[in-house]
Amino acid sequence: MKKPKLKLYNTLTKRKQIFRPLKDKIVKFYACGPTVYDYPHIGNLRAYIAEDILRRVLELNGYKVIHVMNITDVGHLTSQADEGEDKVELAARKQKKSAWEIAEFYTKVFLDNIKTLNILKPHIMPKATEHIKDMIELIKKLEKKGYTYRTSDGIYFDTSKFKRYGKLTGMTFEKLNKYLKAGIRVPFNPEKRHITDFALWKFSPKDVKRQMEWDSPWGVGFPGWHIECSAMSLKYLGPTLDIHAGGIDHIPIHHTNEIAQSEAATGKQFVRYWFHVNFLIVEGKKMSKSLGNYYTLQDLLDKGYEWREIRYLLMSTHYRQQLNFTFKGLESARKAIQRLGEFMQRLKEVNKKGSSKRIAKIVEKYKLEFWKAINDDLNMPKALAKMWEFIRKINKLLDEEKIGKRDARKIINLMLWFDKVLGLKLEEFLKEEELPEEAKKLIKLREKARKEKNYELADKIRKELKEKYGIILEDTKEGTKWKKVK
Repeated sequence: MKKPKLKLYNTLTKRKQIFRPLKDKIVKFYACGPTVYDYPHIGNLRAYIAEDILRRVLELNGYKVIHVMNITDVGHLTSQADEGEDKVELAARKQKKSAWEIAEFYTKVFLDNIKTLNILKPHIMPKATEHIKDMIELIKKLEKKGYTYRTSDGIYFDTSKFKRYGKLTGMTFEKLNKYLKAGIRVPFNPEKRHITDFALWKFSPKDVKRQMEWDSPWGVGFPGWHIECSAMSLKYLGPTLDIHAGGIDHIPIHHTNEIAQSEAATGKQFVRYWFHVNFLIVEGKKMSKSLGNYYTLQDLLDKGYEWREIRYLLMSTHYRQQLNFTFKGLESARKAIQRLGEFMQRLKEVNKKGSSKRIAKIVEKYKLEFWKAINDDLNMPKALAKMWEFIRKINKLLDEEKIGKRDARKIINLMLWFDKVLGLKLEEFLKEEELPEEAKKLIKLREKARKEKNYELADKIRKELKEKYGIILEDTKEGTKWKKVK
């Protein structure tokens, strides 16, 4: 089988390109991580799942991925204009805890969330507060090269001095300045030379004692948000990254500023492929706490949905398209996961001897079709459609009893190969689930009742098993079979 070439859409070039890393078979992958001041919402998690799919696809294609994701535990202010309060310190004041306690608590929440959703943990997860020296050194380098200036509240990067500032947006320096003013993306600070200039180091307010502050050559303060990613990616991955991932909201400011300061400091291309994930809306509306449609992972788990159902829904729309999260969609995801579980169970139970060349051809065909889809800029809707087409075809052959045990093993192996990308832990559906002793006794009692033609008691026990244990029974010529349902 000829492996299809991997193509990724590059925000920088505005087109799909064949992916070629700088070093053969090694991928330096940096992803913007969480600002740890609150619970991640499902929009955040959608982006992390998309990045997880990207890493899984890279690994499926034989690449060794070095995956770095930062933890922003200082410096992310409430305003895009380097104004307002630090989000972590603000949360600390509201919750009457220290900023360090807030950062530690929400870092743990984030790690628990990605573990629950079976998102592969990044290999390196540097915290901003542990890399202040690296940030200071990077700012000193920019200062030496003449890219900085001082205001009353900090050290700023002069964006007019960096050629092609804004290249990620497709806008010129002048157009981007007009766009930010017109869209009021960044309130104007009269001390800034240009609206696009950004803080590299912020001074601590004279009348307020910050919990997180450090000495620097310019005065006591804390790093700007943008410098954090540049310093940490440079330390762990070097001056040029193969892939940098994040949300589309980061394109005009955060990622544009990362490019400017990184390339100004090193003189080398910062990122070769930019990967951006689109927004999530809820029931057709923007997600917000005021509308009551703001959901965290725990909110959905508390409503009785399982992690597989949530992951399935969040990965089922192409990452570059807006995802409309609906509870109807979540119910459909629930049915999809149930069907997947039943399919895996059905394959496991095949006992018929023999195998056929026809099955081997079907398996090879759908492996290639799925691979083509995911290698075409992670086309998950198409990949999932191919998987369901394959399942329908196999179910028909199972109905016709045309699949032997060795065939079933080949089919299971392909499903587990699909799952290297899907991350749904399909192998768990193949495990024997132990029934509670009371449920086992009830099943035996029902079998006895059926033999004695006491159908009223048999039906009563069937109902009790479903209501109490979530077990439904199926009477077949091979005997009574059971399965768990929601």
